[in-house]
Amino acid sequence: MHGLGELESAIMDVVWAAEGAVAVRDVLESLKPHRELAYTTVQTVLDKLCRKGWLTREKHGRAFRYLATATRAQRTARLLREVLDESPDSAAVLLHFAQSVSAEESAALRDVLGEDGRPR
Repeated sequence: MHGLGELESAIMDVVWAAEGAVAVRDVLESLKPHRELAYTTVQTVLDKLCRKGWLTREKHGRAFRYLATATRAQRTARLLREVLDESPDSAAVLLHFAQSVSAEESAALRDVLGEDGRPR
């Protein structure tokens, strides 16, 4: 994910895959098969993601539980919006993007756009 380090991205993958808020221990256990991390390392990264606005946290007993502030799809859409906003020719970017989409993605775009080309 743009703007995130490798460990931050791995942690966000765990948070997004969860059915609700996660504790540090939950994230640590999910990452354990792939990485050997200290509890405090995961806690520090979760806190950093809160400061960056990717997560919120709520007190649960003596510990915090963390929840994503947006879904992966919402975050990705924001990144696409940023790319378009940074381009001097967003129409050209959209044209090149449209030429690169799969048939399934093209159908999804057509489904969402009305006759006037605006989202339904």
